[in-house]
Amino acid sequence: MWGAASDRGRRRKLNEDAYLAENGVFLVADGMGGHDAGDIASATALGALSFLLEAETIEPELVDVLVDVAQKEVRAIETGPKGRSAGTTLTGAVLAYVDGVPYWLLVNVGDSRTYLLSNGELEQMSVDHSEVQELVDAGVLTAEEARHHPRRNVITRALGGPDDPDADFRYVPVEAHERILVCSDGLTAELDDEQIREILLAFPDPGTAAQELVASALEAGGRDNVTVLVVDVTGVPHDTDGATAERDCDMVPGGRRLMEDTQPRNGG
Repeated sequence: MWGAASDRGRRRKLNEDAYLAENGVFLVADGMGGHDAGDIASATALGALSFLLEAETIEPELVDVLVDVAQKEVRAIETGPKGRSAGTTLTGAVLAYVDGVPYWLLVNVGDSRTYLLSNGELEQMSVDHSEVQELVDAGVLTAEEARHHPRRNVITRALGGPDDPDADFRYVPVEAHERILVCSDGLTAELDDEQIREILLAFPDPGTAAQELVASALEAGGRDNVTVLVVDVTGVPHDTDGATAERDCDMVPGGRRLMEDTQPRNGG
């Protein structure tokens, strides 16, 4: 089961966010470039990845290849006379299989986020590719200070830039009764993790939860486009107990590491 909600926000004239939610593919893209190409960039990236909807079985290598395709197609977008380049973030979870075992394959470029709610605890599974996150990692800023820093919107990786974006990939086991949240930074700029957790716990229906998260972000200021996907795991096709403890990190073509959880979780 899943639900989605998206809004242009209170200050933007255009919604440059886009999402893909179908057949085990849950992705959000936050376009950059304003009226020149931001909405085109996000739609183009997800268009390249829409091939995943037709694949009978998704392997990690396929996602990696399609992210490269998305990078090239976004980079090729022709922008307006101002010369601003188009770009987009990308984050989300794809139901993939490794040796026949189902995993969430998490992918991330930029500062949109993917979270996991398990046993009442909310964990950010993606890592922001941003200047303020680098300052947090260096111990210069706290996470709360980073939320209000004047350069909080400056990202260090995006699809469409002159360099390959070096996407992060991570796979975690699919566990029943867990909830995945995929969102653009229009949500996390307005609500902190505890506020998000409380809303996710308060609304069992994923569609209602998504709508409430967007409504709360708008009420808190709505300074940016905001897009939310809420995905509930209601069934697990194979037993994954202990699977992660037995596996090492794998590599996909191009040498990108698939970071894997080392501790199995027991879904509530």
